[in-house]
Amino acid sequence: MPILQLYLRHLTGPTFNNMGKENIRFFTAWILLGKIFATFCSDPELTSSTVFVNSSFTPTSPPATTTEWINDYTDIVSKFSLRTAEFPDDDMCYIVAGRPDTIQECEFNAQMQTFVIIHGWTVTGMFESWVPKLVSALHERVPGANVIVVDWLTRASQHYTTSAAYTKLVGRDVAKFVTWIQKELQMPWDRIHLLGYSLGAHVAGIAGDLTDRKISRITGLDPAGPTFEHADAQNTLSRDDAQFVDVLHTNTRGSPGQSIGIQKPVGHIDIYPNGGTFQPGCDIQNTLRGIALEGIKGLQNVDQLVKCSHERSIHLFIDSLLNMQQQSMAFRCNSREAFYKGLCLSCRKNRCNKIGYNINKLRMARSVKMYLKTRKLMPYKVFHYQVKMHLFSKESLTFKEQPVKISLFGTHGETEDIPFVLPVMIGNSTMSFLITTDVDIGDLMIVHLRWEKDTLISWSDWWGSNKFSVRKLRIKSGETQSKVIFSAKEAEFTDLVRGGKAAEFVKSKEDNMSRKEKLMHKLKTQGSLFGQKDA
Repeated sequence: MPILQLYLRHLTGPTFNNMGKENIRFFTAWILLGKIFATFCSDPELTSSTVFVNSSFTPTSPPATTTEWINDYTDIVSKFSLRTAEFPDDDMCYIVAGRPDTIQECEFNAQMQTFVIIHGWTVTGMFESWVPKLVSALHERVPGANVIVVDWLTRASQHYTTSAAYTKLVGRDVAKFVTWIQKELQMPWDRIHLLGYSLGAHVAGIAGDLTDRKISRITGLDPAGPTFEHADAQNTLSRDDAQFVDVLHTNTRGSPGQSIGIQKPVGHIDIYPNGGTFQPGCDIQNTLRGIALEGIKGLQNVDQLVKCSHERSIHLFIDSLLNMQQQSMAFRCNSREAFYKGLCLSCRKNRCNKIGYNINKLRMARSVKMYLKTRKLMPYKVFHYQVKMHLFSKESLTFKEQPVKISLFGTHGETEDIPFVLPVMIGNSTMSFLITTDVDIGDLMIVHLRWEKDTLISWSDWWGSNKFSVRKLRIKSGETQSKVIFSAKEAEFTDLVRGGKAAEFVKSKEDNMSRKEKLMHKLKTQGSLFGQKDA
C-alpha cells in the first residue's frame, strides 16, 4: 500500500464551506501539506509497498560476540544533549561518551533521575515540536532531573526502511552511552528511564536488550509498526528489555504490519487509548482548523494531519506529568469490543491503573492489555461508566444502530445529552454499554435516557411497536468503583419510546458498594497502594 494511503486512510475529506476569513489559511495549509507529500511522491521507493515490508538494507556493525564492543566509543554517531528547564528547545551542552569532562561541563547530576528521550523517523531532518514540550514537562514534574535528548536525525531522516534498519546501530549508541555514564558515576540503574517515540521506541528496546535489562524503565510511545510488527524481540521493543516496560498504542488502524503504530503488545503493560486505532480530535477538519488558528506558526505543524493520532501518545504522557490531579485511568480487558460494552471497569486484582508517568509498575506473567477513553484536548481525562439495563417488550423487537442520549446529574455537577449509538436493541434482553464524560459529577443521583430517531421518516413509525419498558438501570463508575441502581421515577417501569421524551431514573435505596470496598478503592487510587510515589 502506498505510504500516502496509509497516512490518509483514516482521514475524511475536508469541508471548506462557510469558513469565512479562515479560507486563506486553510488553503495555504493545504499547499504546504502538498509540498510535504511531494517529498514522498517524488521517490518511487517511498511510495511503493516495499516501505512496509522488512527491508533488505542492514547497516554493517561489528559483531557483538564479546562485551568489549560496549566500551568502544569511537563509532558512536548519535549525539546526546543535556537539555535544561531554561532552554528546553536548544542543545546547549553535549555529553560525549568516553569524555568525563563533558559530564562536569554539562552539570549532570548523578543523584537525580535521568530521562533519555529518543525521537522517531523525521521527514524534515529536524527535531519535532513535541520534543521541547516533553523536556519542559519532565523538568516541571521532576525539578533537577537530567533530561537527555538523543539526536540521531541524520539516520532518522532517510527512507523509512533505511531509518528502521538504523535503529540497531542507534540502539547500540544508546546502550554504550548509558552504560558508560552509569559506570563513570556509579549511578544506580534504577534512575535511568528511556522514553522512545515511534522508531525511537525500538531504539530504546534494542538499547535495553544490549544492556542486559539493567535499565529501570522503558516507555514506548506508539512504537512504529511497519517492519516491526512481525520482527523478533531482539530487533524491537519487548517486555524483556527493561525491568519495566509500558507502552501507549495510539495509531494502530489498519492491518497488522501496515498500521503506523505497532498493534501487538510489546510491554509488561500495553495501553490502547480509545481502542488504540484513532484519537479524538485528529480528524482532518479539526486538525486544519487548529493549524489555521495559529497562522504562520501553525503552518510549521501541518504534518500533524498525518501523524496526529501517532503523536497523541506523547501528549498523553505529557498530560500525566502536568495534570497530576486529573490522572487518566485505564482498565484491563481482553478486547476493545468488551471494553466498549463497559464490561471491564473493575479495579480488583490490579485490573485498573493510571497511565503515563504515574503508572503502577506491575509485571505479570504475560503482557497486560488495558483500555481507556479520552477527550480530544488536554487534560485528556474522562470518567467511565457502565450502564446495564433490561429491555422488556411484549413483541419480538430488534433495532440496529440506534442513537441514544443520556444525561447524568450528580452531587458536584451534571452533563446532558451524551450521544452514543447502541449496535443493537433487542426486546427481553439485557444490554451493557460504556459512556464517558469529562465532567466530574460526583455521586450520581439522577439519569435521563432518551431514544432518538435514526431517520426523519421510518416505516416502523406507521405500524409495529417502537417502545421498550425499562425497570432499572445499573450503573458502575470506573473511577470510583461505585455501583448504583436507578429505578424508574414514577412507577415500577418507565417507557423508552423511539423519538419520545426522556425516561427518568432516580437513585435507588438498595445497598450497592460496601463501606470497606469504597475505603480500599480510595486508598488504592489516592494513596501509597497505587504506587503514586513511584517514578
